[in-house]
Amino acid sequence: MTERNVSYGFLSSAPPTPCGLATFTAALGSTLTDLGAEVSLVQVLDTPEAPSASRLRVIGQLVASDPSSIERATAALNSCDVAVIQHEYGLYGGRDGEDVLKVIDGLYVPRIAILHTVLTKPTSHQVEVLNAVIEGVDVVVVMTRGAATTLSRLYEVGSTPVEVIPHGARVNSSLYVRRGSARPKILTWGLIGPGKGIEWVIDAMVGLKDLRPRPVYVVAGRTHPKVLAHQGDGYRRSLIQRVATNGVGEMVQFDNSYRDLSSLNSLIESADVVVLPYDSKDQATSGVLVDAIAAGRPVVATEFPHANELLATGAGITVAHKDAAALTRALRRVLGDSKVAADMAREARFLALGLSWRAVAVQFQATADRLLHYSEVHV
Repeated sequence: MTERNVSYGFLSSAPPTPCGLATFTAALGSTLTDLGAEVSLVQVLDTPEAPSASRLRVIGQLVASDPSSIERATAALNSCDVAVIQHEYGLYGGRDGEDVLKVIDGLYVPRIAILHTVLTKPTSHQVEVLNAVIEGVDVVVVMTRGAATTLSRLYEVGSTPVEVIPHGARVNSSLYVRRGSARPKILTWGLIGPGKGIEWVIDAMVGLKDLRPRPVYVVAGRTHPKVLAHQGDGYRRSLIQRVATNGVGEMVQFDNSYRDLSSLNSLIESADVVVLPYDSKDQATSGVLVDAIAAGRPVVATEFPHANELLATGAGITVAHKDAAALTRALRRVLGDSKVAADMAREARFLALGLSWRAVAVQFQATADRLLHYSEVHV
C-alpha cells in the first residue's frame, strides 16, 4: 500500500441531527482526522436540508425522499479509498432501511459496515436485509462479543470477516469522589421516549426516601425528535404524572435543555451513579453505557446484552427489566456503601483504557489498511 493518507467516506447521519449514530460518526471521524486520515461524509437525511456543520467534509447526501440521491451518494463514496457504512434499520429509506442495499451494490471500493443493532428476535425481512448488507461488504464490525455471537447464530455471515471493535468514548481523567454531605445524584441521560424505562426508576425512588441525604434522580435529555413528530410528548408527560403519583417530586428533576459536549461531560462527572433502565432486551450497543464507564461512574442497568458484557467484571450491577424493586436494591447498594461504589468506579476506569476514541480509531485504521493491502495485491 502507498504511504499517502487513507481517505474514508462515511455514510451516516451527522450533527446537528440528535442521535447516537450522528455522535458516533462525528467522534470517530474527527479522531481519524487527528490521526492523519482524510474523512468525508455522505449525510443520510429524511428530507433535503443544508449540509451538516460537522467538522467532517460533506461530499454528498442520501435522502430517503429522493431516490435519485442514491446514485450520487454512491459515486461520492466511490471517490474515497474506503467506504464506511453505518447500519441501523431506521436510518435509511425503504422497508427496514433496505434502500442502503442499493448504495452498497454500487460500491467498488473496500467496504466496512458498522452494525449498531443486531436483533436477537428479528423479523424475516430484517434478517434478509442484514444478510444482504453482510454479503455486500468486505468486513462487518460489531461492538460487543455478544453481538458477534448473535450474528453468527441468527444471520448468514458466510465468508465475510466479523471484527469486534468497541464503541468509543471520551475518557475522563478525573477520579470518582463521593461529594460528602451533598445529595447523591442518580443520572439518566439521552433522547427520551417509550422504552427508555425511566418510569421504573421513578417507582424505585419511593424505596429510597429513607436515605439521608435523600438522593435526587436527574433525567437529562430532550424527547427524541421522531417520537415527538409521530407521538407527541405523551411519554414525558406520563413520567411527570408518575412522579406526582409516587410523591417523589422532591427527588426527581427533568432537564430537557440542550447540552454541548463539554456541558454533558460535566453533568456525567457530577453523577454518583448512572442508571440505564432500558426496556429492550436486544440492545447490543449503548453509547450512553460506554460514556458512563469512560467517565468512571458506577452503573446500574437492566440486563440488555451490552450491559451484561461490559459490566460483568464489576463496574456496575445489572437487574431484571421493568423491576422497580430490583432497581431500588441496586441503587441502595451503590449509594449506601462507599466501598462498593469506589470498587465499581475503579473497574470502570480500568475498562475505559480500551474505550478511548483514539484506541478505537486505531483499530479501524488497521482494518482499513488490511482491506487496502488485500485490494492492491489482488488488482
